[in-house]
Amino acid sequence: MATATKRSARGGPGRGAADHGAWFLVLPALIPILVLSVGPLLYGIALAFTDSQSGRTRPTQWVGALNFQDLLHDTLFWDSFRIGLIWAFGVTVPQFLLALGLALLLNQELRFRWLARALAIIPWAMPEVVVGIMWRLVYHPDAGVLNETLGNLGLGDGKDWLTGTGTALLAVIVVGVWAGMPQTTVALLAGLQNTPRELHEAAAMDGAGAWRRFRTVTWPAIRPVALAITALNFIWNFNSFALVYVLTQGGPGGRTRLPMLFAYEEAFRYGQFGYAAAMGCVMVAVISVILAVYLVGRLKGGDEA
Repeated sequence: MATATKRSARGGPGRGAADHGAWFLVLPALIPILVLSVGPLLYGIALAFTDSQSGRTRPTQWVGALNFQDLLHDTLFWDSFRIGLIWAFGVTVPQFLLALGLALLLNQELRFRWLARALAIIPWAMPEVVVGIMWRLVYHPDAGVLNETLGNLGLGDGKDWLTGTGTALLAVIVVGVWAGMPQTTVALLAGLQNTPRELHEAAAMDGAGAWRRFRTVTWPAIRPVALAITALNFIWNFNSFALVYVLTQGGPGGRTRLPMLFAYEEAFRYGQFGYAAAMGCVMVAVISVILAVYLVGRLKGGDEA
């Protein structure tokens, strides 16, 4: 009896078999992650410490931290990094605010609400390349809808929004907000629908207005969802490539050259694979710091709750 009790306290003789069975069930999901995500990431980190180039006849050599030292003095890279931060913040913040307003609207008892919800997610269902081509037509200097509308309203002549040094970044930010807002709206709408209506009714009976109900009832309920989707949006926006590439290819004069576009050019236009891999490592490090700050904030918020 005592022996059985000791075995039970330690997990029993079947504990190891159960663990092996659990790993066997998880393994099919882990293999693609290891092969398609972890493996390329480790290879890219190793490549960053080499002088790998395209079309070379001699073997690739280990150069240590030389690529990272060159990055420290590469003003073009840090300019792209600054533009990437402006782009990420410029898209993420309006994206969240507009999505929050739209989610609050779609959460109301409106006629044809199902149709409005379906229309709201259309940009999310469109590939980024299609979105980029469509907005290039909207911004077209001669036949674009935007310039034609402004001309009919007497607000100016035709302007080339995507090639103007003062308008290109703002133009692509507008497209980024439009394209990414639906997923944020869906996430916030899901959080709103999980908020008990009894809390709103009780607050209304106590005389709380719309703003006070939002501040004391709605926001605390959707705050975890809002923080999560905002962090993810910032990461996705910072790593953007296809949308901006289709719109401007990083121009004019590098005004919309995001870090991912700069790394792409170094790797596939100039063949500097090792140097581009070092850029990727820096971007991974930045994203890791952002995730760490977000997770620490979530843990502190959970402890306070």
